[in-house]
Amino acid sequence: MVEDNKKQNDISKLGFEKAISQLGDIVARIEQGEIPLQDSISQYEKGMALIKHCREILQKAEKRIEKISKEGSDSGNSQA
Repeated sequence: MVEDNKKQNDISKLGFEKAISQLGDIVARIEQGEIPLQDSISQYEKGMALIKHCREILQKAEKRIEKISKEGSDSGNSQA
């Protein structure tokens, strides 16, 4: 369980591009059959955590863009 928390903390520190790169590596290794079944299961779990992390990053970026757009349109309306 401690190892799972450590993995999650490591993933949460990754930037979007690095997380996507790691996810691509995991997918490639699993698809090519380079790793044993037990390892592919743990890699699959890591991949799912990476996907979740990337989605969270994208959602935060989307909210920031919406906020910036709203602020921009609000100031444009007050000038009219």
